[in-house]
Amino acid sequence: MTRDVRINPSILAADFVNMQAELARIATADFVHVDVMDNHFVPNLTFGPQMVERIQATSPVPLDVHLMITDADRNAPTYAELGAASVTFHLEAAVDPIALARRLRSIGARAGVAVKPATPIEPLFDHLEEFDQILVMTVEPGFGGQGFMADQMPKLQRLSAEARRRGSQVWLQVDGGIGESTISQAADAGADTFVAGSAVFGAGDPGAAIAALRATAASHVH
Repeated sequence: MTRDVRINPSILAADFVNMQAELARIATADFVHVDVMDNHFVPNLTFGPQMVERIQATSPVPLDVHLMITDADRNAPTYAELGAASVTFHLEAAVDPIALARRLRSIGARAGVAVKPATPIEPLFDHLEEFDQILVMTVEPGFGGQGFMADQMPKLQRLSAEARRRGSQVWLQVDGGIGESTISQAADAGADTFVAGSAVFGAGDPGAAIAALRATAASHVH
């Protein structure tokens, strides 16, 4: 059975001054990917709950919030309470990731967990049912516009194989350097949910870019 493909444009590549108009340009996406950075967990600062609440109020598509923040156990539930459809925290920033995922689900959000490039994926294998989404970073988290790290594909392949073996329905997301030339590699390795920033917002027609990315990925998922 062919898996569904999801394209989640990252507003890190959008024009923040014209956010409402930028969101309208991606109405055909599945989610909007919202990167929250605190200048502690990663060396960059974006925005916090107030901006996310505003995006939630104006976005034509659900929010896929990616928290690159410290103390995820305490801070992540706030974003679920704001109405984000999906909240992903970093494994490296959580003391009790299972309890946190259950808390996010209890509020009504999909629970996601992300791993940095240097973080092994195997510790998650026995807990796949606790998460709705696992994000394998294909760049070092913190800044947009970085090059795709193809050396993360074996990690994604191992995760995908384990998810299939266990019959898991967890979504496998990639974030970083995703565009027309790399989305096929990620889909071949097992990803079904793709974060794309400049490939969408940097295009003259974001809707056409989303459609092209979706078609390329769909031809490679299995």
